Amino acid sequence: MAKVRINRFLAACGIASRRNAEKIIRQGRVQINGRITTDLAVYVDPDKDVVTVDGKPVKPFPYRIYILLNKPKDTLTTRYDPRGRKTVYDLLPHQLRPHVVPAGRLDRNTTGILILSNDGELIYRLTHPRYKVPKVYHVKTDKPVTKNHMKQLVMGVQLEDGTIASAESVFWISPDRKEIEITIVSGKYRVVRRMLEALGYRVKKLDRVAFGPIKVKRVSRGKWRFLTWKEIKALYNAVGLKVPADLREKVLMRLPFGDEFNQEQFG
Repeated sequence: MAKVRINRFLAACGIASRRNAEKIIRQGRVQINGRITTDLAVYVDPDKDVVTVDGKPVKPFPYRIYILLNKPKDTLTTRYDPRGRKTVYDLLPHQLRPHVVPAGRLDRNTTGILILSNDGELIYRLTHPRYKVPKVYHVKTDKPVTKNHMKQLVMGVQLEDGTIASAESVFWISPDRKEIEITIVSGKYRVVRRMLEALGYRVKKLDRVAFGPIKVKRVSRGKWRFLTWKEIKALYNAVGLKVPADLREKVLMRLPFGDEFNQEQFG
């Protein structure tokens, strides 16, 4: 296997996304062959070098994993919580938990689609604003959203940190105008809630129903499934990545270590 940059190596191991892997490296938590490195430009040979994070050896999982999870409320998008609260990893089989990271985050009380994978380059592009991957949310507010505010959501809303966030599109989805569908490409944390709060609304319910070309279907709240081959290709196309010729052979479509998974039910 060819040498790879250390942040990509850690992403392939399911330790963190490429950007979060850089933070781990800067913190001095990574060792290569027994030596701490904080150099983001260093390359490693997956076949020869021994890499540890917090003293524990890590290596890439031999298969590519692509998961769709329908996140419930009161669940954190993090691997561990020091307060013992439920996380999205608690919803996954134990065999997969060490190997995947989420493409971005949903806050504790936001529900809906979450993509998890150990495909570092795909995760990087899905979360980087440069690639403008649209996310679609259904929002329920405490009062009707006015026509002027609908226009303002598209034109841009100034947030408390001084930045301006805007929606790609927005329209009402209920007769009382308290429910809207909003499409954004921003990767800012809690951006939909913050936009509506800045306009004087309280968000009562927030559900992400689509992430790029992937929609929540055939998976109940709190459940997960592997992405189909068609969905994986659609994600690659959405971020401008060429699908490797041998990728399909490397994709995990059933649980490892003997656990059965009915692949046929997902096409």
